[in-house]
Amino acid sequence: MNTLATIRDGDQVLFYLDTRRHWLLRVEAGKSFHLHRGILKFDEVIGQPFGSLTKTSLGVHVSALKPLPRDQAVKMGRQTNIVYPKDAGLILLLAGIGPGSVVVEAGTGSGALTSILGHHVAPSGRVISYEVREDFAKEAQKNIAKIGLGDIVTIKQQDVLAGIDETEVDAVVLDMAVPWDVVPLAYEALYGGGVLVSFSPTIEQTQRTVDAIYASYFTEIMTRELIEREILVRPGKTRPATRMIGHTGYLTSARKVYPLKKSNLAAET
Repeated sequence: MNTLATIRDGDQVLFYLDTRRHWLLRVEAGKSFHLHRGILKFDEVIGQPFGSLTKTSLGVHVSALKPLPRDQAVKMGRQTNIVYPKDAGLILLLAGIGPGSVVVEAGTGSGALTSILGHHVAPSGRVISYEVREDFAKEAQKNIAKIGLGDIVTIKQQDVLAGIDETEVDAVVLDMAVPWDVVPLAYEALYGGGVLVSFSPTIEQTQRTVDAIYASYFTEIMTRELIEREILVRPGKTRPATRMIGHTGYLTSARKVYPLKKSNLAAET
């Protein structure tokens, strides 16, 4: 059996009962977890493969799953709103973020998006996240350490408006109140062709950010909104869920280009 697929003492496990009831827990030998459907004894899952079914003391079956990055992001302790997985997935795609990417993030918050970025740049990439608030930075640092990304993610407790220290990065991701003020700094930090992605909850913030992007040298400037609706598939009565994740924010993306040199302009005339 692949030992990485086996639940070990100290591992994080997602115990899944149903779509509304699931718990991300660190299993420790000799300990247990009390839920409304009985007691989960961790000794009964340690040594079993991820994906195993286990029973509570009341005989209720619970799945023991290996946590995905989205599970860790949604379940981590937080003092702020988080970027939802639906938006985080598009951010990764728009910015071309993958193994080896170097990403600057501004607005760490609780570290939910930071952790998703960290998972996807691993094992050789880096995420440098700027957070001006000390309490948020400390909370995010704890969350990042819990999921084992301390070697990938660096959290800087400093104001990104004072400057971005890094250069030649692949992507800059903004999730903050005044992203338009960071656009010129992001331009300087990106390599040619690098991607800026900004997440804003209001259209006014988005408009100011897009204005700042157009005032600089970017191309492929686009703003999108994602709406997520679950479909309840049941024999003979399939329908959309009553509730849905509607508006969460607007995603604006753009790619850095260099201005024409004077010599090129002269040649064109």
